[in-house]
Amino acid sequence: MVRDGYYYGALLLAAAWLIGWVTRALWAIPCVLLAAFFLWFFRDPEREIPDTPGAVVSPADGKVTSVSTIMLDGVPRARISIFLNVFDVHVNRSPIAGTVRDIRYHGGKFLNAMSEVCADQNEQNVVTVEGEGQTVVFKQIAGLLARRIVFTKKVGDRLKRGERVGLIKFGSRTDILLDLGSKLQVNKGDRVKGGSSVLAYLEPKQALVASMAVESGEGDR
Repeated sequence: MVRDGYYYGALLLAAAWLIGWVTRALWAIPCVLLAAFFLWFFRDPEREIPDTPGAVVSPADGKVTSVSTIMLDGVPRARISIFLNVFDVHVNRSPIAGTVRDIRYHGGKFLNAMSEVCADQNEQNVVTVEGEGQTVVFKQIAGLLARRIVFTKKVGDRLKRGERVGLIKFGSRTDILLDLGSKLQVNKGDRVKGGSSVLAYLEPKQALVASMAVESGEGDR
């Protein structure tokens, strides 16, 4: 479980005890139910990470709401958008093994994460990871309810594929941007799990580079 869950749970249980002591136990039930919800919401289950060379895994649990092509710095990229509702696991994971090259936080609005414009206008954290033969960009995007984005790594850190890197509290969205040559494995409407669902495979040349890196031990350094 994410540490925040214990904080919220403990505070609400303390409030429930106080309310029950001052008034009646019946009035403490809402706080107990909220405590149970937060303990459940901040769950952090273990995942089986695919070890296939060139696999790009989902950075988050949720529903694929869009598979499209956009321009990033003048270069066309494939974009996969994943919507997280309040019932999804909100821990984020690295889509590939590699090095964090850039982290950019952008303040913004808190529009509905299902909206297309939220990818540009909402508060977000944009992370660039270089490895496995390509550069992958993924965004942690705040939604209508999400008011805090957490990213626990820094520029220069080495990440393993599927490694935990942070979370977004409550409903939100993550976007992942890939080279157009990547072989996409998901469609709009698919449900995915962070760290275990494969979103795409790198094109053959990139996958070969990734395989050589793994064999030489570069991916573990």
